[in-house]
Amino acid sequence: MASHSTPGAGADAEWAEVYRRHADLVYRQCYLYLRNPVDAQDAVQSVFLKLIRSRMTFKDREHERAWLLVTTRNHCKDVLKSGWRTRRAHLEALPDVADWTGEEPSDKVLSRLLALPEKYKTALYLYYYEEYSVREIAELLGVNESTIQTRLARGRKRLKIDLEGNFHDQGPH
Repeated sequence: MASHSTPGAGADAEWAEVYRRHADLVYRQCYLYLRNPVDAQDAVQSVFLKLIRSRMTFKDREHERAWLLVTTRNHCKDVLKSGWRTRRAHLEALPDVADWTGEEPSDKVLSRLLALPEKYKTALYLYYYEEYSVREIAELLGVNESTIQTRLARGRKRLKIDLEGNFHDQGPH
C-alpha cells in the first residue's frame, strides 16, 4: 500500500507542497462536519500533523487525496464524539456575542446540505462539491456503490423537500 519515507532535507518542502495542494479540501471537509470555522482550522492542523507524523508516501496524488479525506473524516468524527465538545457552550448560543468566528455558508443549498444527517451530507458533498464518482465515494467511505446511490437519492429528496418546504412555509397555510 503506502511506504514510509525517511526524514531528509527535502521533507519540509514536500510536506509544504502537500499542504498547499490539499489544505482547502481538508478545511471544507472539516467545516462540513464541525460547522465552525475555528474548529475546522484546528482540525486541519491536526490532520496534517497526523500526515507528517505518519511519514506516509503515496502511490499518486489521488491516493494522497483519498488518504487525507478518510483521515479528515475520522478525525472530525472523533472530535464530534469528544466529551469536551459535547459539554461546551457554543458562542453562537450565548446572548449578545458578536459573530467573530467567520462566515456561515452564504449558499442556501450548501447551508441546507450541512443540516442533513451525516450519511447524506457526506455523500452529496463529495459527489457535487468535490466531484467524486459514486465508485470513488464508496471506496472512500468503505461502503457499497449501491449504498452511495441510495444515500445520494435520499439526500437529494430530503434537500428538495427542505428547500421547497421553507419556500411554502413562508406563505399562508
